[in-house]
Amino acid sequence: MIVGTAGHIDHGKTSLVKALSGVDTDRLKEEKARGITIDLGFAYVPAGEGHVLGFVDVPGHERFVHTMLAGASGIDMALLVVAADDGPMPQTSEHLAILDLLGVERGIVALSKADLVSPERLAEVTAEIDTLLEPTGLAGSPVVPVSTLTGEGVAELKARLIQAEQDFVRARTGGRFRLAVDRCFTLQGAGTVVTGTVLSGAVSVGDRVLVSPSALPARVRSIHAQNRPAERGVAGQRCALNLVGEAISKEAIHRGDVVLDPALHAPTDRIDADLRVLPSERKAIGHWFPVRLHHHAAEVGARIALLGEHSVRPGGTGRVQLVLDTPIAATVGDRYVIRDVSAQRTIGGGRLLDLRPPARKRRTAERLAQLDALTATDPAAALSALLDIAPFWVDVTTFMRDRALSEEQSATLLAAVAPQTLPGDGRVIALSPAQWQRFSATATETLERFHAEAPDVQGLGREKLRSLADPKLPPDGVAAALQMLARAGLVSIEGAFVRLPTHEVRLTEADEEIWRELFGHLGDGERFRPPRVRDLAGLLAVPEGNVRRVLKLCARLGRVDEIAHDHFFLRATTREMVGIAMDVAGKTREGQFNAALFRDRMNNGRKVAIQILEFFDHAGLTLRRGDLRRLNPQALDLFGATEAVGIERSALPHGQETTRPDP
Repeated sequence: MIVGTAGHIDHGKTSLVKALSGVDTDRLKEEKARGITIDLGFAYVPAGEGHVLGFVDVPGHERFVHTMLAGASGIDMALLVVAADDGPMPQTSEHLAILDLLGVERGIVALSKADLVSPERLAEVTAEIDTLLEPTGLAGSPVVPVSTLTGEGVAELKARLIQAEQDFVRARTGGRFRLAVDRCFTLQGAGTVVTGTVLSGAVSVGDRVLVSPSALPARVRSIHAQNRPAERGVAGQRCALNLVGEAISKEAIHRGDVVLDPALHAPTDRIDADLRVLPSERKAIGHWFPVRLHHHAAEVGARIALLGEHSVRPGGTGRVQLVLDTPIAATVGDRYVIRDVSAQRTIGGGRLLDLRPPARKRRTAERLAQLDALTATDPAAALSALLDIAPFWVDVTTFMRDRALSEEQSATLLAAVAPQTLPGDGRVIALSPAQWQRFSATATETLERFHAEAPDVQGLGREKLRSLADPKLPPDGVAAALQMLARAGLVSIEGAFVRLPTHEVRLTEADEEIWRELFGHLGDGERFRPPRVRDLAGLLAVPEGNVRRVLKLCARLGRVDEIAHDHFFLRATTREMVGIAMDVAGKTREGQFNAALFRDRMNNGRKVAIQILEFFDHAGLTLRRGDLRRLNPQALDLFGATEAVGIERSALPHGQETTRPDP
């Protein structure tokens, strides 16, 4: 268990920690010279049965409240120190307000300098403290009179703290690993060492980690947990990690960084949150109000964008969007505190609700309903509530990551909520069972109507079907959903088109005869530069209009593609050209290529190569910027499975792969 001190300057916090632990936490020369705590100090006390009680000693001066905040984040219990002669002072109240905003609900009050006052004064100050604690999460905390000079009460206080440590049961011990850095230094013979409180999960010697938000990879060479050498550090412990890595140095890591499981690295500079404004604030908080935001040991500039009323009054609450000057490594449910930009007063704080909120349309009824769902502290309850409201789907990969849930926790959550899951592009999308049934029914009913209105058309385009069946479901979700419907035999997918399995467009016997003759002229050696409609009409001695009509019918059937006006390519040839484009992209930097590279690989004329690429652009297979193009991973199977031409998806450059299954 980690105990954090709190209280006004010169009320004896550091002396009390020394009396309890034997450790003087003031380590800086300036602290010794001035007799005040300036930076965080740390001490440890054995608590029996292998347990260790850790102390974080914080400064009490108003100029160092930002340092107090860095130390108070992640503590399990508060040791509020109030001098019996002074009684509660300004920093007593501010520190207490901060502890309340951080959600600290376990505490004990040390009434220091008890030897200097009468019993009547002790009773008077105790009553003042009880009144001060009443509206906070520390209401009812025991008050123990102590004196570091005479030793009065120190043994009782220590016994109470050790008993609290032995009784303490951490509510959340699982999750992926996160450690909030509050110190970084170089240790001779070891290298770079970071210290902080493990917020979730566990870390072992040899683990690969990442320093966020700067994305510095590192390996854990050694660990000290609760001031003892260890092979493993777990949630709730103060740990020192000896990190090694190419970019790891004292200068590269800062207070406020988070060392974490690489799977959690996703810094954010925009967060939706609950906000509670302290009653002591002088005026209401308006839209775009500038603040300093404190999150764990990090401190960044931010603006408050209101999501509800026009202001949040002193003592009131509201929903806000925090727009940060620089990204931070955060987790849903984390606590934060805001102070004024001049660092003179604490304004309020709250809990983080969503790390990926929209910058626009952030106050719509739909969005506010989502925030209502996100207030649930239980991830399963939040996910269930989200699935029941628009847009009726959730990116559960992001949902789990932003809550630092482990694979085991994620699996348990999904088993409890039991949504329909769809494999998207690098993510899993969840729908409620009811929404999945609605999508399935709407998709098949839409196809039935379409076939009735256009019986001679092969099928409906996937994007068009999405817009009619569920426009709010993202394209990768629709693609996966259609694959599931296809496997269930409810729809058939032919390239870019979707149809009911019972629907079939057929040519007449006369048209089939024309098609058989056309087929012989569109394939083999001339497949990349087939004759145009006029030339085909001459070769077959068939009216040009008939040739054009049959080829357009065959295009609807997925037999050919009209690459340019009156220029038809076999579908197999189109698939082959997709494979060639993948091959070209796979051999270029960042997967970008120009028309000349494609032309040379096709061994074709520039005009035809340009027409083919423009056809791909229009189909959404390629994305063009200037003279360069890159492949769209979501569209690689528009003309059939890419593996059919012998080109593996792994040939794509890194970042261009798609996890969507083939039809």
